[in-house]
Amino acid sequence: MLRVMNANKIYPWYFSSGAILLYLLFIVAPALLGIYYSFTDWNSYSSEKNFIGLEHFRTILTGDPTYLLFIKNTVLFTLVTSIAKTVLGLFLALLLVSGVKAANWHRMIIFSPQVLSFLIVGLVFKSLLDPNNGFVNVTLRSIGLDVLAQNWLGSLTWAMPSIMAVDTWKGMGYIMVLFIAGLLAIPRDYYEAASIDGAGFMQKLFRITIPMLMPTITIATVLNITYGLRVFDAVYVLTNGGPGNATDVINTAVYSSFAKGYWGLGSALSTILFVIMAMISLFIIRLMNRKVEY
Repeated sequence: MLRVMNANKIYPWYFSSGAILLYLLFIVAPALLGIYYSFTDWNSYSSEKNFIGLEHFRTILTGDPTYLLFIKNTVLFTLVTSIAKTVLGLFLALLLVSGVKAANWHRMIIFSPQVLSFLIVGLVFKSLLDPNNGFVNVTLRSIGLDVLAQNWLGSLTWAMPSIMAVDTWKGMGYIMVLFIAGLLAIPRDYYEAASIDGAGFMQKLFRITIPMLMPTITIATVLNITYGLRVFDAVYVLTNGGPGNATDVINTAVYSSFAKGYWGLGSALSTILFVIMAMISLFIIRLMNRKVEY
């Protein structure tokens, strides 16, 4: 009997040890190695790696204002796209579970951009937003709204909002699917009881739907934030960080640093991004969980 009990305790660890080892080897070890390199002057111009402490972090946070612009752009992009995807995703989910005809077809169409590579999406929208021959400006001029035609991806004013709009269009379908799953899991009894008590749509939304969706909202928010902070492809394909550095984000700066051979500086930027992601994600999770408990 004792042997069986010991076996029951040992076998789970025996079978999971391989997964734990792979996780430590391919996830934890590279992350720790990257953090270590951020404290060195590792570069492609020398075979030596000298420990320089917080020099890279001092350069990023106080030495060069360009890096602060990258951090600001990253946080702004994350904030705007996270709110936009969550609000639009919830709106579309509510619409598509309310008995709209051909709802499954609408879901498929709205979700379909999510499965496309951003390289394809970026090339399509670069063509659509071309200042001279793009569909958007040509349409605006054809209906007499020339004043609204802009250099969408080449303007200091409109470049970042244009990237945010394209990214929101591509990603809101995924968030919509999460909310649809959450809405379908809410018992219909709650809505029937609320209807009997005379509750309207807005009362049901804020008293039943949103509180019951809070776990889903937490997951969607964390996913949006982590994606927004890690954004690279959207910026790289649409503007390559231009005009100037107006749309550069942390990951494009990391890419540029590694491409130029400043590997220690690129590692420091990655470490800062990791810290920002961890802090914001933990704050959001704790805030949402507190609201759920309340």
